[in-house]
Amino acid sequence: MSGRDRSYERGGVKMAFTDTPGPDTQTFVLVHGIGMGRVVYAEVGEVLARRGRVLALDLPGFGDSPEPGSAATLEETAEVVARFVRDEAHGPAVLVGHSMGTQIVSEVALHHPELVEALVLIAPTVNRYERTAARQAMRMAQDVAGDGPKVLLLGMWEYAKTSPIWFLNKLRFMLRHRLERICPGIDTPTLVLRGETDRVCPRRWVSEVAEALPRSEMREIPGRGHEAIIKSPEPVASMILDFIDGEGSVRSR
Repeated sequence: MSGRDRSYERGGVKMAFTDTPGPDTQTFVLVHGIGMGRVVYAEVGEVLARRGRVLALDLPGFGDSPEPGSAATLEETAEVVARFVRDEAHGPAVLVGHSMGTQIVSEVALHHPELVEALVLIAPTVNRYERTAARQAMRMAQDVAGDGPKVLLLGMWEYAKTSPIWFLNKLRFMLRHRLERICPGIDTPTLVLRGETDRVCPRRWVSEVAEALPRSEMREIPGRGHEAIIKSPEPVASMILDFIDGEGSVRSR
């Protein structure tokens, strides 16, 4: 992502993030999934920056952000992200989460609705019908088997940056979190995206998430799996912008 790499620090937690300037009409905050980092949004962020400022962050212990020294639940991590949005976005932002990131941005929207103009949940986790580490690992292996080398190499590089203990702690909190329970309390306009071939997030589960959200729209990404945002920026970026501008326009609601 062509932007300025910066560091955010507050309360003993430090996060690396990329700040890409854009028009003043919108601010996008991009939150990655478990084991990954802000690099997964590099190409999507470039497209979104044509519409507004883009802040893509590395959650604590992932990517280029150091581990803060103690494990934090997803709810506690969401509070860190909320402070980041308040301090850096300077106004309500469009929060985009992928995989575990959907759980975190949803928590922010639930507890800090004043910070969130709209939500985008890409491949929301964790499927309540397969909420075990073994089942999730199997589904991820099935999903990436059909992806090209770009997805595999980037994933391996990012996972190598994360310590096994930190990863396992976050996986435990990720599996414990119940996205379906908090969705009914989120009144933020929300776009729910699912890759057409995503084995981690099957249609039945993602449809339930979308239906539980009071103000949501669900769309499928043709020919894509769980890592839809890595393969290429489109059509995900356009889907997000269409939601902001079209029938899902947050400014008209």
